[in-house]
Amino acid sequence: MRGGLHRVLLALTGLLLLALGGAVLAVGLGVRPPSWWPHTGPHDVLLSKAERTHWRNAPWWWPAVIAALTVLVLLALAWLTATLRRRRLTELLIDTGDGGAAHLRGAALQDALAAEAAAQAGVARARVLLRGRRTAPVVRAWLRLEADAAPAGALTTFTTEALAHARESAGLASLPAEVRLDEVRHRAERVT
Repeated sequence: MRGGLHRVLLALTGLLLLALGGAVLAVGLGVRPPSWWPHTGPHDVLLSKAERTHWRNAPWWWPAVIAALTVLVLLALAWLTATLRRRRLTELLIDTGDGGAAHLRGAALQDALAAEAAAQAGVARARVLLRGRRTAPVVRAWLRLEADAAPAGALTTFTTEALAHARESAGLASLPAEVRLDEVRHRAERVT
């Protein structure tokens, strides 16, 4: 699940629960609810005995309840696994050419790529994140450019030097990258 979608679902769930809880609390404190609200006072029960036992003897009731609860549990587990899944690539599997394979730590390649990108002219700061699979990594890079740096030149230098060095040193056929450029914020100069 994407991070943005996760945050939107979590925010909507939180707002819904907050609204319901606030409404129940308000009715419990004596606020008059609207005419369509199911609970009319602080001593009103959530479900009456007639409401609780109305569908109990219907043959479809218990399978429907169990199916609904199963779907809810499966959705909650999918959400939990999406939240706990690692966002970073911890290691790369590199073909050594002799039939074997070597393991390269993802953090080492990230740090080397970020250091080389930050050392290039016009780049004030660089951050790199490796994602994807062990045999097919994908680079996400954020380059913060100096105020006088040309974005096209910085991007070209990054792809032809730092990214190419990382691809060659890891022995990868391709190393796709998504690069985001930003500029260093600075105060406006005063003209007198």
